Amino acid sequence: MKELLATVDHIGDIKTEAPTISGIHHSAYRCRDAGETRKFYVDILGLEDAAALAFDKDPAGNDRPYMHLFFKMGDGNFLAFFDEPNSVEEGLFAMKDGIEDYHFAFEVASMEEQAQFKQRLEEAKVPVFGPIDHGFCHSVYFFDPNGLALEITVRDAKHDEIMADEAAQAKAHIEKWSERTRALKQARLAQAAAE
Repeated sequence: MKELLATVDHIGDIKTEAPTISGIHHSAYRCRDAGETRKFYVDILGLEDAAALAFDKDPAGNDRPYMHLFFKMGDGNFLAFFDEPNSVEEGLFAMKDGIEDYHFAFEVASMEEQAQFKQRLEEAKVPVFGPIDHGFCHSVYFFDPNGLALEITVRDAKHDEIMADEAAQAKAHIEKWSERTRALKQARLAQAAAE
């Protein structure tokens, strides 16, 4: 399956202009239980039900019953989940590390709204911590019932200015970081391949 992974080795061969990506339609994750997940995202976080699609076969035509859930956010984009009962195991739903695994951040318009969400989560007995000041935004953190690391963030007054400054330096910072960490990553990948 590794042959299906994308590479960046042939960027020089590209002749077609990239169309503008207008946003993310949905991000999809596994869930332990469709009903529990719906209660968390709709009844606690206030997202809207958008779809609950039950299928008996996966896109490749294999017998694989699953439900694909969609919850709509205020910007019109969706957060989606797969409830696939035949492969459910507790290890899939361990708490995700927001750096080592992944996390996603919801955005609200003000510190007051963020505080309101924090209070709402605390009332629902959902452990939540923060806000943490990141210099360009403030964030509170918590986990959903599936172990997903979540964040509710609000932009600070200088958010756009700071991000513009960072964008101007991003390519150079990434090149410097890649050079600094290349040998370590190559050694760790070679060790894993040898095992």
